[in-house]
Amino acid sequence: MRPSLLLQKLLFQLSQAILWCCSSILIIAIIILFQHVSAENLPNNETVPAVIVFGDSIVDSGNNNYISTIVKCDFSPYGRDFGNGNYPTGRFSNGLVPSDIIAARFGVKKLLPPYLDPNLLLEDLLTGVSFASGGAGYDPLTSKLMSVISLTEQLNMFKEYINKIKEAVGENRTSMIVSKSIYIICIGSDDIANTYVQTPFRKIQYDIPSYTDFMASEASNFFQELYKLGARRIGVFGVPVIGCVPSQRTISGGILRACSYSTNQAAILFNSKLSNQMDALQKKFPDARFVYLDSYNPFLDMLQNPTKYGFAEVEKGCCGTGNIEVSILCNRYSLNTCSNDSDYIFWDSYHPTQKAYFVLSSLILDHKIKDFF
Repeated sequence: MRPSLLLQKLLFQLSQAILWCCSSILIIAIIILFQHVSAENLPNNETVPAVIVFGDSIVDSGNNNYISTIVKCDFSPYGRDFGNGNYPTGRFSNGLVPSDIIAARFGVKKLLPPYLDPNLLLEDLLTGVSFASGGAGYDPLTSKLMSVISLTEQLNMFKEYINKIKEAVGENRTSMIVSKSIYIICIGSDDIANTYVQTPFRKIQYDIPSYTDFMASEASNFFQELYKLGARRIGVFGVPVIGCVPSQRTISGGILRACSYSTNQAAILFNSKLSNQMDALQKKFPDARFVYLDSYNPFLDMLQNPTKYGFAEVEKGCCGTGNIEVSILCNRYSLNTCSNDSDYIFWDSYHPTQKAYFVLSSLILDHKIKDFF
């Protein structure tokens, strides 16, 4: 007798926990040198009132701490280098994540808090938050499989956010904050690496070309909903070389743990479609800025030329064996966790180290900042 969908979901969550928290893969990509952060560096003496982030684990600063899901990391050794050290906050790294670095890069603040943090102050809201949830995707099924916050739910929280600040500071100031803020979307890796590759649900309906069409359509719909709500400065990260993440090497790379060629090709195909969708939206809404942020090629260069960027290890993460540990499998009992994480591009088997996030940020954002204004 065929198992129920509920049973399939539970089995999948247990067996794939390891892949999922991972969210959007490392992409990391995002952001720019923390030390160089200053609003004075922005074009035309622009100032940015807030940074608003949507996405998955790459930019989740702790929202998953407050929901019922196995995709969590609010425990050691996560946060080993955060602040004064050994402070797990729910960020999927040893320290800062792109949402923090981006907020600092645009001269807003040094840490971007999760929207679900019950201790948020008004000032926290006025300068921006992250709605991201580790394990989410453009495909609604991706979030359902891991019981995390979908993009639709993230959008609903943003609507709630707008109402909160409107009650506090009035409609005029709220309108200014919404229209002049920087919006970052970092998501999509889990759709390809996990929902499509690791489960049968979407393969029945789609081949890779049609699935990436579906993803790109969902992405475009989301961006247009953001526009309707007043967003005008929208930056979107493409999917990185997800087939080269340690967990993907372990699962799909054979005895030599090679990069998954088919997964990377799917990422390239999706990125092309995503970029085209954003070009189309730019023409449709000329008063906005839709900025495509390529994380695939910069990250590939880091993996192929690690010494150029100050890294030594690219095939495994720092946590445990580095081959498969992520989220709940990366914990204080993980044996052989490295002491020299600055040599590693990956912190766990799916997410980069804080150092890698900083390096990637510069490669991805430095030459794109001007496009937001």
